[in-house]
Amino acid sequence: MKNKLITQFEKRVWTGVKKLASFRAGDTVRVHYKIQEGADKTKFRTQLFEGVVIRFRNGTADGSFTVRKISAGGVGVERVFPIYSPYVDKVDVLASGIVRRARLYYLRDLAGKAARIRTKYVAKKLDVVVAETASEDQSAEA
Repeated sequence: MKNKLITQFEKRVWTGVKKLASFRAGDTVRVHYKIQEGADKTKFRTQLFEGVVIRFRNGTADGSFTVRKISAGGVGVERVFPIYSPYVDKVDVLASGIVRRARLYYLRDLAGKAARIRTKYVAKKLDVVVAETASEDQSAEA
């Protein structure tokens, strides 16, 4: 349980921070993470980490989420990302998982097809593109 004074301070400090995409445990995400190149402190590159969110811990300063992926050779790799880290560039939600738990630690013991999660895919906005091509076809026929 946090002190009221600390909670008020955190709300005031973390209000101007950029928001990430809304996601939860079970979702498949792609995290764009900035990594420092060499000894030069001004050079950064973006590295992608794609996997299933197995834990989402809400909070102000101490919020984080854990992403698990299966690496080459079938080795599972987990990485914890702070929500308000300046190094987390953006988070893309690829698929929304249908799960009944908030912590998916049981995925660590499963392998292969048993480790799959039922998903509902996030639809892309293609309506505008289809409407434009349809109007071009009608004008070409006329």
